[in-house]
Amino acid sequence: MTGTAQLPLALELRPALGRDDFLVAPSNEVAVAWIDRWPDWPGPALALYGPPGCGKTHLCQVWRAMSGAVQADAAALDANEPSELLGAARACVLDGAEAALGAEPERERRVLHLYNLLSERGGHLLVTGLDAPARWACALPDLGSRLAAMAAARLAAPDDALIEAVLVKLFADRQLRVGGEVVRFLSTRMERSFEAARALVAALDRTALADRRAITVPLAGRVLEQYESRHE
Repeated sequence: MTGTAQLPLALELRPALGRDDFLVAPSNEVAVAWIDRWPDWPGPALALYGPPGCGKTHLCQVWRAMSGAVQADAAALDANEPSELLGAARACVLDGAEAALGAEPERERRVLHLYNLLSERGGHLLVTGLDAPARWACALPDLGSRLAAMAAARLAAPDDALIEAVLVKLFADRQLRVGGEVVRFLSTRMERSFEAARALVAALDRTALADRRAITVPLAGRVLEQYESRHE
């Protein structure tokens, strides 16, 4: 190792997933309003849907903190009956529900049981997917009818203004001083997702520390090119 290189510590910032850390914009304001409205939902379930990186998982974590919800996924459903999964809880998050359905009849039965159990308890279920729940592949008619009837809120991919705001916040969270030209450069060229924003800011932080240099547009361009080459 040369004397001019500094090895960055392998420490990852934990993502801030609180309500105050979620930036509200036209692309997500309807979904945020539904989360803020809880527990005054018109039914026992709500679906958040939209493209990857639009903020669905973040809002699920916000709602978990509000409701004390149990976190479930396909593996948890396969391993546990809904009553065991919930325990005494009256709320549950099934992030990625759309992908968990359509191929496993027993899993669909358990999702239906989970829905019904929460409804009986006066509780709530929050599910997510890429498409509206009425369009999810589902072989179980009773579950399909409940999916079609549940309230749903769409999140769109973040626009340039929201991506800029997210980048500014992520840099500030890491106490990094970055010029507006860097933020604008990234926001107009990067993938429109919160995950990409977090990954790029983390990579810029590591690279700037290792190179002992400020974060500039040329450095941002190099890091962005490396990121895109890994995600082609």
